[in-house]
Amino acid sequence: MNGLVAVVCLAAVLIVLVAVVLSAIRVVREYERLVVFRLGKAIGSRGPGVVFLIPIADQAVKVDLREQFQEIPHQTCITKDNVTISVDFLIYSKVIDAVSSVVQVGNFSGASQGIATTTLRAVVGDIILDDVLAQREHINTVLRTKLDEVTERWGVKVTAVEIREIIPPRDIQEAMTRQMSAERTRRAVVTEADGKRQAAITVADGDKQAVILRSEGERQARILQAEGYSLALQTIFNVARGIDSKTMSLQYMDTLKQLGASPSTKYIFPMEFTNLVQGLTQFIQNASNETSSEASMVVVPDSTAPPRSASTDAPSGSGTGTAQTGT
Repeated sequence: MNGLVAVVCLAAVLIVLVAVVLSAIRVVREYERLVVFRLGKAIGSRGPGVVFLIPIADQAVKVDLREQFQEIPHQTCITKDNVTISVDFLIYSKVIDAVSSVVQVGNFSGASQGIATTTLRAVVGDIILDDVLAQREHINTVLRTKLDEVTERWGVKVTAVEIREIIPPRDIQEAMTRQMSAERTRRAVVTEADGKRQAAITVADGDKQAVILRSEGERQARILQAEGYSLALQTIFNVARGIDSKTMSLQYMDTLKQLGASPSTKYIFPMEFTNLVQGLTQFIQNASNETSSEASMVVVPDSTAPPRSASTDAPSGSGTGTAQTGT
């Protein structure tokens, strides 16, 4: 019986010794650190790897060095223009000093949430509603800077602050919707007006080019027509230089014959008609002298003398006119 008790006691002692030895050996991961307190005094952080602790004398607190995020629920804030809005955001942070994160703050999560909400109200209170909605990145930067100034003494670094949602009052939302609709309508009208203006400019440019091309074509046509007319006149002039006065007189006679055959009652003769008649008279006299051995005088009224009336020259009776001839 005594031997059985002794075995049980020995086994219990061995179990206690194994438990003490196991408690003195800690395996610390890469992203963890152990803050060691020896007899209540912080002696620093240990890890990663295998860490040996003095049983009973040393106590360790595990600290996670990975980046953590904390969700801040909707917070009611008042903007500079007295508009009440609801804002929620996220805080990203990581421990950079394991000892300070354990020694300097008791509840980092609660402390960071409290400082974040008060800082948010202070920042939003200095900005009007339009800037709050349009300048989220600026608000994020200001919040991160102010939070980092506070959490730095806790051994925690705030890496980022991201506003997730901003909810204005319902009447403000309706006004924003109407404003957006009006703005889109204005843009549509401006775009349509710009399109019409561009179309009008394009049509005007096309008409201008058409007029220019049409004018250029007419000018070229007139130039070609003038050149053709000039060549025709030059040809007529070259041919007319070889024609003598007799040929021209015959052409005039043929023209007079055509005038006499027309039913017109009025005739217009050029100023040169007198010279034509004189030349024609001379031509007839020369022809008569050549065909007659004895010169015959043909009484031809002078073209320059005024015409006599038919009533004074005509004989009283019927008969034929006579011509005076002589040697």
